[in-house]
Amino acid sequence: MNGQEKTFMNDKVFFDTNILVYLYDKSEAKKGVIARQLIQEYGANGSMVLSTQVLQEFYVTVTKMGQRMLTKEAASEIVNDLSEFPLIQVNKSIIVRAMKRHQTKMFSFWDSLIVEAALQAGCSTLLTEDMQDGLVIDAMTIQNPFRK
Repeated sequence: MNGQEKTFMNDKVFFDTNILVYLYDKSEAKKGVIARQLIQEYGANGSMVLSTQVLQEFYVTVTKMGQRMLTKEAASEIVNDLSEFPLIQVNKSIIVRAMKRHQTKMFSFWDSLIVEAALQAGCSTLLTEDMQDGLVIDAMTIQNPFRK
């Protein structure tokens, strides 16, 4: 994990969208290598967790006109494959908690949804580069795996 603290092998690790996107972003080759290692490690041991929001954001990001990384068909296949990992369905209770978290002005609404989905899944770690590295929320730590 790039010299950072390792999570225990049985701990659940939530992956934010940006980790998945870097697998296909040719302009970020170093981050792509790190993302691939993380997915291989945590995917193989069953501790990788995603949400429906992450899959939706991934699809939109990698198929976006002007910076398309994948065809819509290829992205659909990848989303289908990724949906085999433990998947948190964004539901009413997650949305309500995300709205309350957003009202504290600590996170955007979309990041609040990510945080709440990760907490709902019982994750000890949330991997993202979009939030404060090292921040602890309840028993979960936000980690930026690309931090130098």
